Amino acid sequence: MSTLGDDELSLIHDRLNDQDRNSFSLVCKQWLRVEGENRSSIRVLEPDSLHRFLPRFPNLVTFESSKLLTDAHLEFIAKTCPKIQNFSLNFKETNESYDHDYSSSGDNFGDDGVCALANGCRNLCKVLLRKRRNIGNVAVLSIINNSSKSLTNLDLGRCSLIGDQALEAIGMAKSIRVLNLDGCTLITDNGLSFLANGSCSKSLKKLVMAECDRVTDRGVSLLQQMCWLEELNLAECGPKVTDLGGLAVASIRTLKKLNFSWLINVSDTTLVAIAENCNNLLAIDLTGCELITGVGVRALGNHECLESLGLASIYNIKVDDLDTVLARQSLRHIVLDKGLRIWIPPAMQDNISRFCHIHWK
Repeated sequence: MSTLGDDELSLIHDRLNDQDRNSFSLVCKQWLRVEGENRSSIRVLEPDSLHRFLPRFPNLVTFESSKLLTDAHLEFIAKTCPKIQNFSLNFKETNESYDHDYSSSGDNFGDDGVCALANGCRNLCKVLLRKRRNIGNVAVLSIINNSSKSLTNLDLGRCSLIGDQALEAIGMAKSIRVLNLDGCTLITDNGLSFLANGSCSKSLKKLVMAECDRVTDRGVSLLQQMCWLEELNLAECGPKVTDLGGLAVASIRTLKKLNFSWLINVSDTTLVAIAENCNNLLAIDLTGCELITGVGVRALGNHECLESLGLASIYNIKVDDLDTVLARQSLRHIVLDKGLRIWIPPAMQDNISRFCHIHWK
């Protein structure tokens, strides 16, 4: 019987599930090599062992690790696996990291490591760097310069060194669809201007700006230029976002999900405009918007497809104001302030829960 060649083994390998592929690699050295060459993704739990095992997987497309990584680790990854397109490097805090802030320590990778990745892997599609707090503007510039046409998803949440210079580069990305900047508190209206006036405004579908508390109505108003935006999160962006910015957001007719929670100067004026203009809206979170009253809530009762509504920590609405909203057959989930619970009869709550889940907060 003739020996199977690498091509035949690859065909067999492609038909196996993940568990069987691991068993496949244990048969002999040839099968081990073929399994390694056909592996497209890996999740690394022990980065210090990278030099030992990573060379076996030269064709990786996806690399994931939530552990502490150094610049040297990233340089080695880029040289060993230049075909990687998706990096999921969001940092996962552990009990140990609370005692010592590894996410921003000198041991964690920073701009130099990300620049090495961007220069070595030039077709990046997804780059997730959440809570890697040594990442700054230089790293983002390198990613965009090398992958501006291929990058679709960039997560910089809680990377506190990211500022307007990074957004100027991101604005030039031609295919980015998802951008997460929550907790990037150095971002100002100038950064939003770069996004709204750049190439990314024609491709971006999801933008998260939660807790970017230096932005104001001037910057938020520019977001209406993003003609394909479907999801927008402006939660906790501070008191300088008012109805002026809210009305501009309400003019984005493509919106499907909107988070305005804790925007304390957004009122019924904005909510009525959203109800009238955002016909595709599926979910809106208004938690803590203390100027919202029954007038705005009742306006949402005329919305055709709203599925999820957050109204916790709003004290100017009454049970009667909820009647039209709760009567909508499209509504599947509503968050209400627990203070309202005693005013809604148990029988009415049971009837509502048949088609809509109520969460008391």
